[in-house]
Amino acid sequence: MKNIIEVQDLTKNYGDFAAVKGISFSVHEGEIFGFLGPNGAGKTTTINMLTGLARITSGSSTLLGYDLALETKKAQQVMGIVPDESNLYDELNGFENLCFAASLYGMERGKREARARRLLEQFGLADAEAKPFRAYSKGMKRKLTIAAGIIHEPKILFLDEPTTGIDVASARQIRNLILDLNASGTTVFLTTHYIEEAERLCHRIAFIVGGKIVKIGTVDELMSQAQDETIVQFKLDDGRAAGLDQALQARFPEFRAEFLSDDTLRIHSPIPISLMPFIQFFDEKGINVYEAKVIRPSLEDVFVKVTGIEIDKMSKEKEHRRR
Repeated sequence: MKNIIEVQDLTKNYGDFAAVKGISFSVHEGEIFGFLGPNGAGKTTTINMLTGLARITSGSSTLLGYDLALETKKAQQVMGIVPDESNLYDELNGFENLCFAASLYGMERGKREARARRLLEQFGLADAEAKPFRAYSKGMKRKLTIAAGIIHEPKILFLDEPTTGIDVASARQIRNLILDLNASGTTVFLTTHYIEEAERLCHRIAFIVGGKIVKIGTVDELMSQAQDETIVQFKLDDGRAAGLDQALQARFPEFRAEFLSDDTLRIHSPIPISLMPFIQFFDEKGINVYEAKVIRPSLEDVFVKVTGIEIDKMSKEKEHRRR
């Protein structure tokens, strides 16, 4: 698989403070690659280094073979950049903003105007193309900023917190736009502190905390690496699960039983579990089993386990940024 980005021991210092601490990773061509972590983890700093907006302190990074420290301008011609705060102009309307963005990449007038109108239509903004940018809603501003980032049809699109601070419906539209862009061949590098967004969009995810990458992989890889036990949940006759502690422990001493309610029981095991011995046990007790399912950890569970950061802390940060 071809790598579009390769990063080795990338570091960024601000005086005595290390914002990014020797991280290494690659981004495959055609994938959606995500940085997941809390505010201050180093996500935006990394994107700024990769897009030429911040000077690299040490380490190496290449994009499509261009050295990002030495060939920044050449690399910027093949990338699209969508910062966490819009960089468009309040006094220009939607069409004018897109045409101006296209002119920065040297697109000739006829081509940039045609491309701008196609994107306004694709992003559901055609009816607002003559409105000044300041009159757009937050969701509309975000969509137009993304449209400006892909006006020149870049090979890779950098998205920094693409759905932070916008309403649910607009966030859903933007996620669908990202999926559509990726399906059409655009490689996407995004940062987020939304667990569900990373899980829904990304082919691979890197957990970044305190300027360091602590885990990287596909969602399935991350969850399988973090699951150190097998958990099976049984749904039983109402009121019949209680009181089975001693009998279960005597029959299955290597397993641990957890009673979630009077009719729900979980069995924890360090090894794979066979369901039939448990079903036979319940049958002997005259207890009906209505459901038996293997419980897999969520990406949220994995993130908490790997990083030690509770999700409610991430949620508070999100709420703070909305204000």
